[in-house]
Amino acid sequence: MATTGTPAGGPEAGAPAPGEATGAAPPGGTGRLGPPPLLALVFLLPALLFLGAYMVYPILFSVYRSLWGAQGLEFVGIDNYVTMFTNPETFIALRNNVIWVVVAPIVVTIAGLIFAVLTERVRWSTAFKIVVFMPMAISFLASGVIFRLVYEQDPERGLANAIITTVQDTVAPSAAYPDARPRPEAPLTEAPGGGYELTGEVRTGEAVLVPLVGIPPDDVPDSAAPAVAGQGTGSGLTGTVWLDFTRGGGGRHGAIDATEAGLPALRVQAVRDGEVAAEALTEDDGTFEITGLEGDGPYTLRLAADNFTEPYRGLTWLGPTLITPSIIIAYLWVWAGFAMVLIAAGLAAIPRDALEAARVDGATEWQVFRRVTVPLLSPVLMVVFVTLMIYVLKIFDLVFIIAPGSVQRDANVLAVEMWRVSFGGGNDQGLGSALAVFLLVLVIPAMIFQIRRFRQENR
Repeated sequence: MATTGTPAGGPEAGAPAPGEATGAAPPGGTGRLGPPPLLALVFLLPALLFLGAYMVYPILFSVYRSLWGAQGLEFVGIDNYVTMFTNPETFIALRNNVIWVVVAPIVVTIAGLIFAVLTERVRWSTAFKIVVFMPMAISFLASGVIFRLVYEQDPERGLANAIITTVQDTVAPSAAYPDARPRPEAPLTEAPGGGYELTGEVRTGEAVLVPLVGIPPDDVPDSAAPAVAGQGTGSGLTGTVWLDFTRGGGGRHGAIDATEAGLPALRVQAVRDGEVAAEALTEDDGTFEITGLEGDGPYTLRLAADNFTEPYRGLTWLGPTLITPSIIIAYLWVWAGFAMVLIAAGLAAIPRDALEAARVDGATEWQVFRRVTVPLLSPVLMVVFVTLMIYVLKIFDLVFIIAPGSVQRDANVLAVEMWRVSFGGGNDQGLGSALAVFLLVLVIPAMIFQIRRFRQENR
């Protein structure tokens, strides 16, 4: 039997297919999801006002102000930008910013990666995380003050030089008598290449007296004994080196008195024809005997230069050469904890199956780290790196606090230069605004890159 009409349960003739838009609003609604546009605008208005007042307005005003002169009374167009790019100070600041952008994010990211891996290896990981992350709770101002003290030149006050000089003294002890010198009337003169030598020549079998002054009694080694006059021997060259100073006054210059101390561990050389024929070290009572000499001389008796070299005082951290690396180290101290936390979170999300599979296949721990862990962590590492790059472009506090006034120019960065020309004596807010706009332009590409990465990860 033939059938006509619409099958039972099917769509009515002329009705739209499922999923086909009809253009008609459903009964009782506007056809849009969410609140009406006017109501949404009312809720968004406070946030928009806040965004406009604290974000958009300062940016637009900085652009506008950069086109005016120092006092804001004369329209100068792009002259401030021309001045900015022809000013040597700006180039120094830009050069340092490039160093910061290239070095600091890489160093901090690597340190954060190392710390994050260590947190999975050490048993006291919680304490380790607290110690590494603690500097994040300290302001840049306080961090700058701390590292200003750390970098003090005097090893007695600066931790960095105290460590370096301690290691240096352990490996190569410094001279014991850096301030020693002869009296003006003493038969000693400065030797070529440093040290002192007797003005006359000596022969084997003679005993000579070598008086020195300029050594504070408290700096005489504890092992020093009362000085004793050396006794001449037939085959050697003998004598005494002592501190020709009697505490409390008295005594005779150039003669050994009862209370005067010998100077131990001084290197004494017998020189002939400009070459060191033999040498010896003084005993606790200052006596010495140089043996092994060929012939009876004559020889020149010399106190070697290394007896009087100045002690190593460490590095000049706050000098023009090391000031930027020194500040970057302080920046690393502050931000390493931030990098460690983000990377550790990414590390915890890595599938353990991948790591175990690599180990089962015979990979060493270093190969697992380099070929499995790091590639899987690369998105997190990139986020940390770009975030640090953005913060680096804003660096101000550490540079301003750590760098002494004498090297502020060598440590200058764009943010400090912006403040200096605007409020730090330049009083040219037009040029300062141009620097602010330039700094914003440098930050924008990194921000766009970061936002695009976030969007890709959210898809």
